[in-house]
Amino acid sequence: MKVLLLTLLPALVLAAPPPSRRVTSLLVPMDPASEAGGVQMEGYMNEALRHFNGFTVRKPEELFGMPEDTNAKASLERGRKGYSESVAAFDKKEYEEAERKVRATLKELQSAAGAMRGCSPLCESLALYGALLHLRGDVEEAKLALMDLIALMPTFELDPKRFSRDFIALRVQVATGRTSLLRGGATVKSRPSGARVYVDGDLVGHTPVTLPALPIGKHLVRLERAGFRQHGMLLEVTPDDVESTTDLVPTAAYKAYDAQLDRVAGEVMRGGSKSSAVTALGQSLGLERAMVGTVKALEEGSELHLGYYDVKSGRRLGGRRVVLQGDEFGQLKQEMERMVNQLVNGSGEKMSRSSDPLDNRGGTEDWSAEDRGGKTKAVEKKKKADDPLDGVSGTEDW
Repeated sequence: MKVLLLTLLPALVLAAPPPSRRVTSLLVPMDPASEAGGVQMEGYMNEALRHFNGFTVRKPEELFGMPEDTNAKASLERGRKGYSESVAAFDKKEYEEAERKVRATLKELQSAAGAMRGCSPLCESLALYGALLHLRGDVEEAKLALMDLIALMPTFELDPKRFSRDFIALRVQVATGRTSLLRGGATVKSRPSGARVYVDGDLVGHTPVTLPALPIGKHLVRLERAGFRQHGMLLEVTPDDVESTTDLVPTAAYKAYDAQLDRVAGEVMRGGSKSSAVTALGQSLGLERAMVGTVKALEEGSELHLGYYDVKSGRRLGGRRVVLQGDEFGQLKQEMERMVNQLVNGSGEKMSRSSDPLDNRGGTEDWSAEDRGGKTKAVEKKKKADDPLDGVSGTEDW
């Protein structure tokens, strides 16, 4: 038995699957108008690459980082502590002390938006502040605090064990009043464009984005873009449209990447058989395969030069130049997936994520000639090898 096990071990080692290749998609924007679209296309291409077995797709945030705002994080911790102290004073009916502390807490939380993933402890602090204003008879100011609270979180409930029935009734009055029905527009921009925008915790798009109908009052806005520090703010929405523009702070890894882009863009657009710039860039990012291209905004749509490269040798395994007509009907994702499939399959990569020939198939593949993840090619090859009647219709003698 011991001899048998020893003779099987080398076979098991030889049967191990080959190591996965690290791959990603990188697009160089040739003008500011194409920055946001380039980020979106990179995401679609990386989704398509994940359908291929044998690839490990590196996300942009893994390559360039996307650090938290450490100052905002520290402000959030101080805000949480300040809220706890404010509540303690409120419960002891030390209302002047509670108001002093909660005012300082709200000021601290203004700087904590970049670290907040929900409205706590901001919502709780606003509720406490409104209750204190109501207790000293400043009803109109209390209503304004409640308006901000409702804008941030319409479903926030006041604790009847802590707050008076009159204050809870005031909250209902504000929530059902005409003022609460008012809406305002907000446009959120960033330099560079293409940052994910979260409003009150929900993803609403990428910069530049216009939100035409937000409830008036305060809203938590957070911006995230790979290669840049996360950024947040409290945006005050009014019946008049507001606009906010943020300069994002790049990471050291992104700065090093950005310094190589001019040379990379030039070699990709020339379309030669090799690119030393892609080799240098890919090796600095720890890649083995890369979809590298340039994107330029046109009057209608955009122009894309795309190459598929072996990073070690710099060899161009395939390339495409296309004019894209925008994404009015949601077709951009399918177009990018089709290009990735054509380039990878055309390079001779024999990979398929699933052994199930029906996996990810909707029944329309023959119409569009899609080959998602190399599955169609693998299935057709198997049919030709196994079925002697494949391709025979029965009418050949006629």
